[in-house]
Amino acid sequence: MPKALVIRAPGTNCDMEMCRAFELAGAAVELVHLEALCAQPAAIATSDLIGFPGGFSYGDDIASGRIFAMKIRERLYPHLRDAAARGCPMIGACNGFQVLVQTGLLPGPAVGESWPEQPPSQRVALTDNQDARFHDRWVGMAYEASSSCIWTKGLDDGLDEAMRAVVHQLPVAHGEGRFVAANAAVLRALEQGGQVAARYTDNYNGSQGAIAGICDASGRIFGLMPHPERYLDWNRHPAWTRLPESVRKGETPGLRMFRNAVEAACEVGAGR
Repeated sequence: MPKALVIRAPGTNCDMEMCRAFELAGAAVELVHLEALCAQPAAIATSDLIGFPGGFSYGDDIASGRIFAMKIRERLYPHLRDAAARGCPMIGACNGFQVLVQTGLLPGPAVGESWPEQPPSQRVALTDNQDARFHDRWVGMAYEASSSCIWTKGLDDGLDEAMRAVVHQLPVAHGEGRFVAANAAVLRALEQGGQVAARYTDNYNGSQGAIAGICDASGRIFGLMPHPERYLDWNRHPAWTRLPESVRKGETPGLRMFRNAVEAACEVGAGR
């Protein structure tokens, strides 16, 4: 059974949901505090999957996810770099996504390039929503078929266009979720490299390209502002009683993401 490591910090509030997501997907889970992991980082080397949950780590002092990310850059980057290099799937949801982009684990190196020895400079960011308001609701999602992201693979299977619009919704809860790239070249590289994994259907927060989530070039490291770990059961969907029974017999899109990653981790483990 693959092992998933979920990293929490003071202010994190979706760690148990992420643990449950990995468990339902078939992984054994270890929940560890960031400070404990900085003191003893060996757990990263023995983990097959890694999760960065949402919440308000360290109270989002300075900026959302900033303290969490800086601790990783200073203490854990070499260990996470090695995990990424061996193909360990990682996910960051909401605050976790903010952490991944500030540590440089996303967007990551280009295809064919190695992970740098030192933490790379930040190339994308999640900044204030365009209306400067906190949004807490369900939003429509569209998943890019051309993306290399293993987490979103096959989410549209068996769904027609009308049903995709209903089923593919995810909850969001953030004030700093607007995706921006450092410049046009960075955004173009993400689009052309298949690293844009998910988009908003209404782009409520003003993200460039309506981008809700991106992956690294390998497709194994995934960050998104919505919370797939809050959509593991059909009765979490705001209109679940109106969903066809044939749809509700399968896994929710949120659970399917984690299932995809666990299966990918098993393939890596089998090849060692």
